[in-house]
Amino acid sequence: MRYWLFKSEPSTWSWTDQQAKGEAGEEWDGVRNYQARNFMREMALGDRGFFYHSQKEKAIVGTVEVIAEAHPDSTTDDARWDCVDIKALDTAPNPVTLDAIKADERLSDMALIRNSRLSVQPVTEAEWRIVCEMAGLPL
Repeated sequence: MRYWLFKSEPSTWSWTDQQAKGEAGEEWDGVRNYQARNFMREMALGDRGFFYHSQKEKAIVGTVEVIAEAHPDSTTDDARWDCVDIKALDTAPNPVTLDAIKADERLSDMALIRNSRLSVQPVTEAEWRIVCEMAGLPL
C-alpha cells in the first residue's frame, strides 16, 4: 500500500462533501498538473490518502481510500487528464495544520512542505504514521 495527500479548497470541495458521497466515493477530478496526474496514475486500489483543506484552514482533516484506479477525467474531453476515485474513511479528531507539520522536524522532507502547491502528492509510510499519530487517526 502507498500513501498520498489530496488537497482541496473547502469552498470548492470539502471534507463534508467527500463524506457525503459515502461508499460510492467521488472522482478526484479537475487536476490539470502533469506531476499530480502522474501520481494518480501510480495509485492502486486500497491506497490511502490524507484529505487536506487548503486556503485558510491549511490542515489535514481526514483520510481517504482509493476505490478506482486512474481513468479518464469526466470533466474534460482532453485525453491527457486522468483521475482516481476516493472515498472518505476517518475524520481527524485533531486536524493537523501545515504549521504543525512544519514544526515537526521528522516531517521536514514531506512533499507538502517542499512543493506546497501540488494538489496530489506522495506521502511516505513514516510520514503517514507520524501525521496519523498527531491527528489521532488509526493507522
